[in-house]
Amino acid sequence: MAKVVRVLGVLLPLLPAVLMAPAAARPAPASWTGSWETAPSGTAAALPGAAVRNVVHLSVGGAAVRVRLSNRLGTRPLRLGAVTVALRRAAGPDALPGTLRTATFHGAREVTVPPGADAVTDAVPLPVPPAADLLVTVYTPDDSGPATYHRTALQTSYLAPAGAGRAADEDGTAYTRTTGRWYYVTGVDVRGFAAGSVVAFGDSLTDGNGSTPDANRRWPDQLARRLRGHRIGVLNAGIAGNRLLRDGTGPSALARLDADALDRAGVRALVVFEGINDIKGIPQAYDPAAYADAYRLLTARAHARGIPVVGVTLTPYGGYPAWTPAGEAARLRVNAFVRTGGAFDAVADADAAVRDPADPARILPAYDPGDHLHFNDVGMAAVADTIRVALTHRPIGLLRPTGDTVPTPPTAPPGIRPRA
Repeated sequence: MAKVVRVLGVLLPLLPAVLMAPAAARPAPASWTGSWETAPSGTAAALPGAAVRNVVHLSVGGAAVRVRLSNRLGTRPLRLGAVTVALRRAAGPDALPGTLRTATFHGAREVTVPPGADAVTDAVPLPVPPAADLLVTVYTPDDSGPATYHRTALQTSYLAPAGAGRAADEDGTAYTRTTGRWYYVTGVDVRGFAAGSVVAFGDSLTDGNGSTPDANRRWPDQLARRLRGHRIGVLNAGIAGNRLLRDGTGPSALARLDADALDRAGVRALVVFEGINDIKGIPQAYDPAAYADAYRLLTARAHARGIPVVGVTLTPYGGYPAWTPAGEAARLRVNAFVRTGGAFDAVADADAAVRDPADPARILPAYDPGDHLHFNDVGMAAVADTIRVALTHRPIGLLRPTGDTVPTPPTAPPGIRPRA
């Protein structure tokens, strides 16, 4: 007892100094950063009683994750009976042993999401390395009406038709069906190691059409690989068929800007690559003033959040069935504004990067997957390189050394025990 009293006599006089220490002297809590995203593009029929094992490819790693699930486009309350996360074991629906976790919502394992709303899980203590495949399994016991989904995943995910109790399976044997859509899951954040994220905001050119499925070779994926050493995540908010000026596939760019870009965690830059569907779609939009107004509004809204914006020139589509001389003239006028109109903090000239010098109205044949509109894997790399350079320009300067000493995440999660 005398020893305890002596120790307390030493420590108690120090407590006032500790309690009065300035906040700056204490370690700041680790912040959340977006590591993966997909934007809701529409709805599909509900899958009552099924469990969907969504495969998502992270850009940056962290010590914990949280997941965003969406009923944004639904019309009825969505009951989520179970949600789990796990690192994927190689290809297929199997979880890496010892990594499967049950996600909770304010401590509860079930949640009901109102129509038009999202739900975000509590922090899930699962260390994840950069470029990891994460399994996000969602069990929906009821028919909750139209299911919010992303149509063009270019990623195989898995479905257990009899899903009760299967969300917590490490073994993927019950997942007997496949799907090329992402159901309900629209984002994964990580905590602890990342230095922020870039949102890639666009249409099918950003969504990845033309790139190799199940290979993560969309230009946002390739940009993520180029930014990995800077610990910058990349979020893909592309929707195939999306339009800048009006609703198309999914809400218009102006309507979805907050939910799909500005409200995401840790955003440090926005890349806007959108407008070609307005030119080639029905009805066509050829007035460059309308594009200028929309681009200025997007930038102003991002600046109000302290987020700089990179504008990307519209790329050629000569040879595509919807190409017209009037549309080509409109594209060139819009690009002139993107380059010189002063709406953006930096410009990535994707048009110059991918066009055929012998026929500037067309994509370079080496970058063309055959439809004369989208990009193959090599073309996607050219776009990623162009945007990476733009991110170094002032006032964005995203890739300048930060001088921090935050540790890098583990390449594998040692010592993890299952907790279903």
